Amino acid sequence: NAIVHSPEMTIASCDPHEKNEKIHNNGHKNGLQTIVVREFTPVDEADVQRIFYEGLMEMVPDTAFRGLRHHPESLLIYTAMTVLCFVITMCWWVIGLLPAIVLCGRYFYSRRVIHGYLECAMSRDMGDIEGFYTKSPDSCLWVAVLEGKVVGVVAAVGQQKSGGAVELQRMSVDRSCRRCGVGVALGRKVLEFAAAHRYSSIVLGTTAYTTAAHQLYQRLGFRCVGVTNGYVTQDARWSLLQRIFYRVRHHHYRLDVPNSKIISNGQH
Repeated sequence: NAIVHSPEMTIASCDPHEKNEKIHNNGHKNGLQTIVVREFTPVDEADVQRIFYEGLMEMVPDTAFRGLRHHPESLLIYTAMTVLCFVITMCWWVIGLLPAIVLCGRYFYSRRVIHGYLECAMSRDMGDIEGFYTKSPDSCLWVAVLEGKVVGVVAAVGQQKSGGAVELQRMSVDRSCRRCGVGVALGRKVLEFAAAHRYSSIVLGTTAYTTAAHQLYQRLGFRCVGVTNGYVTQDARWSLLQRIFYRVRHHHYRLDVPNSKIISNGQH
């Protein structure tokens, strides 16, 4: 991929061979596709909200099922529950039924928490994108456009209490356009923003369990500086069952802007 930078937008060329599922235009594969990263405009709102919603909803099964193997303490609790139920009921079918109940419980509470997070985001910045991200020069939201279609979004918000850091937020890429450099192009736009505004670092947090998400941040130059096990989502109302069935790890990433090779030479 080749990327050309300008203060207003970033233009990146995308080789479709980098994708597992190649993008087609009118049924024909393009030899080279262009990713344009530009600032949000009001006409983008519906697409941005859709991509953000779909990206969050993908995290429901990711958290409920893939995340289970990352939490041995949860597996221990579920095993203890199974043994206890068997001792009380003396029914063998409980051993087969309880795992299904556990998985259903994890899915239900994962969806409940993530949907609550979505509602909170919509009541704040994502419900009034233009109003929120144009109030201050220390915040901005960009979209990635491929073949005239909005396929990705990312935001940057200055954190006055974080020692000159800017936070990368709301990054999401349309499922059909992943592995085509869209995430990298969006991330680099935030790096440009941080350098232009003289921030000392960029921070982000994620509860994603997918390897691809963490590889993207590492490719951009971020390093993991901490992990919070049993992270509590902001504004969530926690019940005992929710604490049992919903448990995530929150990874904290940081990139020191002066040390960023991507800003200094613009290479992958």
